[in-house]
Amino acid sequence: MTHESRWIISARYAFLVLVCLVFLGPFFWMLSTSLKSDQQIFSYPPVWWPDPIRWDNYPRALQAFPFLRYTANTLFLCFTTMTGVVISCALPAYGFARLDWKGRDVLFVVMLATLMLPGQATMLPVFLLFRWLHWTGTYKPLIVPAFFGGAFSIFLLRQFFLTIPRELSDAARIDGCNEVGILGRIIVPLARPALATVALFTFMGAWTDYLGPLVYLHDERQFTLALGLTAFLGKHGADWSALMAAATAVTIPPVLMFLFAQRMFIQGIAVTGIKG
Repeated sequence: MTHESRWIISARYAFLVLVCLVFLGPFFWMLSTSLKSDQQIFSYPPVWWPDPIRWDNYPRALQAFPFLRYTANTLFLCFTTMTGVVISCALPAYGFARLDWKGRDVLFVVMLATLMLPGQATMLPVFLLFRWLHWTGTYKPLIVPAFFGGAFSIFLLRQFFLTIPRELSDAARIDGCNEVGILGRIIVPLARPALATVALFTFMGAWTDYLGPLVYLHDERQFTLALGLTAFLGKHGADWSALMAAATAVTIPPVLMFLFAQRMFIQGIAVTGIKG
């Protein structure tokens, strides 16, 4: 390795570290604020690290609203929608990637075109549909659509399925395995990184979803953590230290989930899209 190439590699790492610091800055400030007193929050010049550390902000914040109930509601929605998306997207993705049928490519392009349709354009008709079904005020509008697939997840899985050798499917057909068996016994075990990626994307989306629960949920006992933080701010005013403590507690679970699944997640993203 030449001296010049070492400088280039060092510059790249320095740039990546700088980008990481930019993204970690808001999280660090939130964490720091959650451990400060009210005087330190608004002091100038800013206090970057609290002294003394106010650990009591966390129990005070989590006792101010039903944190455990909201966490259970959020986890229920996350795991239910995650299950629905993985199941409902794997089937059409297999059809687009591994089966030959008339109009397949045209229908795939039409499905991808739905990604250009913003959610704000369909929000009102979808809400009217759910109100006509008398589903408002329940979790059904947030759960049932997950079992009807999503264009992005189908595209992601389809691209991964294309990387799996067709010889494996042909050998299974010779042994008498049908398409459902091929999907369940061959494709799904090999596509665990892509399925984990879709599951993680879905989990993160459901965990941070604010607009959906705001529109469809009316009873506070059904609230998710995103709505709970808003209700906390409305009831307790500008108690910023407690609010930041609650926000930090809400942020920790998806961060931990990503850390535990990052190897499979990165593998799914890296391999997806090799063919297409």
